Amino acid sequence: MPSWSWLRDLFGDKPDQGGLGLDLDQEGHAPPSRDTLAAIGELSRAVRNNPDAIEPYLALGNLYRAQGEIERAVELRANIIDRKGIPPALKAKALFELGRDYKRSGFMDRALGALEKARELVGNEPAILGEMARLAAETGEYAAAADLYARLGHPQAQAHYLVRLAVEGLAIQEVETGRQLISQALAVHPGSPEAWAETVILDLQAGFPPGSEERLAEALDAIEPGLRFVVLEMLLGSLPLGVFEPPDRAFGPQGLAARLLRPLADHEPDVLLQYYGGRLRQALGDEAGAEVWFERCVRLNPDFWPARLELLDRARHRTPPESSLDVQLEYFVSKAREVKRFACRVCGLKRDHVFYLCVRCQSWHSIGYRMRLTE
Repeated sequence: MPSWSWLRDLFGDKPDQGGLGLDLDQEGHAPPSRDTLAAIGELSRAVRNNPDAIEPYLALGNLYRAQGEIERAVELRANIIDRKGIPPALKAKALFELGRDYKRSGFMDRALGALEKARELVGNEPAILGEMARLAAETGEYAAAADLYARLGHPQAQAHYLVRLAVEGLAIQEVETGRQLISQALAVHPGSPEAWAETVILDLQAGFPPGSEERLAEALDAIEPGLRFVVLEMLLGSLPLGVFEPPDRAFGPQGLAARLLRPLADHEPDVLLQYYGGRLRQALGDEAGAEVWFERCVRLNPDFWPARLELLDRARHRTPPESSLDVQLEYFVSKAREVKRFACRVCGLKRDHVFYLCVRCQSWHSIGYRMRLTE
């Protein structure tokens, strides 16, 4: 009998696969260090010499999928599924991979059908539930995604999709339902930055009524320190709606600024809280007040480039208009503002907007603010 040890290296079991031995690479790609075509050739010879073997067929199908040859991968899965007398676990493996093949080719209904059949055979295996959860999320079935992540014991993802469901409801004016779903998300994961962000934005849209300051302070306490900026970034992006069309105009922009900034000022010194305090002051038309907050940032962290950029821009406006220096500074300030400010703390992927799930490494809540330009 040939040794398949090299196959275990290529498609080895992983501890979080619930015992199925399923290859959980997100798209079924072979590791980049392998010569995929050579592996296909060797596996093809192996299955010809031992047509009753199943694991090599599964591995060969994964390689075909990695090459984009989905029809050949599907054919191999069907060959296994149609066999008589194969153990349920192996048939479930084939159905699982068939589901991933269909998903890769865009046949989401067929993908779900194959995954559900695999689940019927072996129960709630984490690998199957995880693939079904990702499929539900990608097709906009957020309630199903939240339920599946709950079964997996993944509170961050469960809360995230409850919030996505809430946002859909809020978009069609189902405010009470939306608030209930956000509350449910916070019950599941009290430190959910997306749930707190939506809570604060709802307060802002309602004119920042009594209790809003306390909720913002609670958010800053509940969220992991490295993720607090996410709520403030989302709040900043929603300010125009809250400032220019508040239901209650009594306090005006300056009153709103004082109330928004009080929870930040009462918090322990933190570079990002000071920075966003300055940004909020700017957005509300108080450039001089913003400068004070940015100067505090630089005292806390001299290398924090976003605060220095804002101070530089402020200084630029003090130079004579249309001077050579002003022209050059305007150019560099405008270019610096295009720098991607956020990065995944796991894989380093850089983005210019907030994200909750890294599209490259699939890590949840791994976003970080780039404190230095060299990071």
